[in-house]
Amino acid sequence: MSGQRPAPTAREMGFRPMGRGPGRGGPGGPLGRPVEKPKEMKKTLFRLFRYIGGSKKLFFSLLLVMLLITALSLAAPTLQGMAIDLITPPEGDFSGWNIDFGRLLELLGIMGCCYGLSAALSYLQGILSAKLSLQTVRDMRRDLFGRLVHLPIPFFDRHRHGDILSRTTNDAENVAHTIAQSIASLFSAILTVTGALVIMLIKSPLLTAVAVVTVPMSMFVTFWVSKRVRKFFVRQQQLLGELNGQIEETVTGFRTVTAYSREDTVVEQFSKTSTELRRIGIRAQIFGGIMGPLMNVIGNFGYLLIAAAGGWLALEDVITIGTIQAFLLYSKQFTRPVNEIAQQATSILTAIAGAERIFEVMDTPPEPLEGREDFDPEKMVGKIEFRDVHFSYIPEEPVLRGVSFTALPGQKIAIVGATGSGKTTALNLLTRFYEPDAGGIYLDGENIRDIPLEKLRAGIAVVLQDTVIFSTTVGENIRYGRENATEAELLSAADAAEVLSFTANLPQGMDTPLSEAGSNLSQGQRQLIAIARACLADPRILVLDEATSSVDTRTEMNIQTAMTRLMENRTSLIIAHRLSTIRDADKILVMEGGVIAEEGTHQELLARKGCYYRLYQSQFEGYAT
Repeated sequence: MSGQRPAPTAREMGFRPMGRGPGRGGPGGPLGRPVEKPKEMKKTLFRLFRYIGGSKKLFFSLLLVMLLITALSLAAPTLQGMAIDLITPPEGDFSGWNIDFGRLLELLGIMGCCYGLSAALSYLQGILSAKLSLQTVRDMRRDLFGRLVHLPIPFFDRHRHGDILSRTTNDAENVAHTIAQSIASLFSAILTVTGALVIMLIKSPLLTAVAVVTVPMSMFVTFWVSKRVRKFFVRQQQLLGELNGQIEETVTGFRTVTAYSREDTVVEQFSKTSTELRRIGIRAQIFGGIMGPLMNVIGNFGYLLIAAAGGWLALEDVITIGTIQAFLLYSKQFTRPVNEIAQQATSILTAIAGAERIFEVMDTPPEPLEGREDFDPEKMVGKIEFRDVHFSYIPEEPVLRGVSFTALPGQKIAIVGATGSGKTTALNLLTRFYEPDAGGIYLDGENIRDIPLEKLRAGIAVVLQDTVIFSTTVGENIRYGRENATEAELLSAADAAEVLSFTANLPQGMDTPLSEAGSNLSQGQRQLIAIARACLADPRILVLDEATSSVDTRTEMNIQTAMTRLMENRTSLIIAHRLSTIRDADKILVMEGGVIAEEGTHQELLARKGCYYRLYQSQFEGYAT
């Protein structure tokens, strides 16, 4: 499809894959994580508020409740001032006081109603804040996970699984906690400061000018502390992701850790990261915690100025005692929101740092899904052509150097070669896990870049050595190949793959729940489930990547029988280390140094006594038959 944007190539993204990478001996291993540069706070806050605004009913309901609470809190000081002004001494004689008890009781009753209603609304505000925070984070997690499952494979090569997990759990939880705790405070701050300022200006512009003297001081302290503390919270979230990654790697690879007696090493690595996290966390808490005391000092200084200036104005009969009392309360309301937000700076900055990391994943370009819409995978013939394909994971370190071959429909093509020769990489390019740097791959004469990704993969089934088994039943694991398959089709695929031969001995047969990664099954049984999954998918193209290299000979015979049935009338690409398993291949491609060094049938290649002959000799101790 002309004009479509291809997925970024590995060269363009500049990474080294983790784990198996291009093959068992290809360039691999994790790189050091890049230093994460903090994004602009304004941009992150804007995007965060867009998510908050997504729940419009809750958002405006909370805003209305906060408006009522603020109105009641702003009314209270005025009512108190009015009540105080009802108590006046007689002129020239301080032996008695003039009190309007009727009006005073009326004002006290109104104040009691205001406080009671404010308490009820505050309870409702807590409920609305909790709902808004959880719904907002649910939407963020949904979008984050929705983006994760559509990201290209190179993204997962470049990010540790523990770090990805940290973004979807810890970072999202920080955002949820901050929304629940701080969103109401932010609304209340804006409404309270605005309302208090308007009422103060109405009562006494001169005393208001005295009250706002401390505002620039508060703003300066907030800006100064926030600028310094934010970098610590960003780094703290990074280290938390690294810590999760180390835990995840140690738990999943625990047998390897213990087999090589590396317990002390992983503990040392964990302790090093944990110590750094503690150091950064302490600094973050120190800078975050200093905000509250500083703002309290500034607030108390402003309180003192208002009391002194108000007393002088009262002596000059400019204002009443009640007005001074009201102003003192309004000054607290004017500065309290700023102090509250300052005291929550720690959680706010943690949430912003977490939101940045979440949005970083969301901003990663997904795999390109576009292509020719009329392409029908059910009509796929299965002709595969590699035309001068070049590929490299790292610039200037090519893995494939001009690979070209053709697989005709229904042919069985085997790919062999030394570790790191580019076998697995070639198949990864066919499924578009990666994009070629140059050249093209064609399916039935059409460039696979012009085929919608979902439809391309619908016509290809992959069976790997490292079988993925989900924590569900045997039947549901097989049904992963085609979700809408009937029960009869499911049982037929299981029978063809020899799965029924061992499920008969399981407690619940096909409905037997499997433990994590299928650990309650043998490697061969897991492999048969993967083959059954591919059978059920009923693809035109089958990719087998060393599917039997880690099982015993007897199990291999069962798997070979199942795979022979699976490969009937399908174009099959097979990577194999055991050359005895591919003697009947229609064509064998021998890869060496990223190029196809030889190709032909088993007997033809043995007769040439070249690369294949040497590989065969190395496995059969020189007896070429």
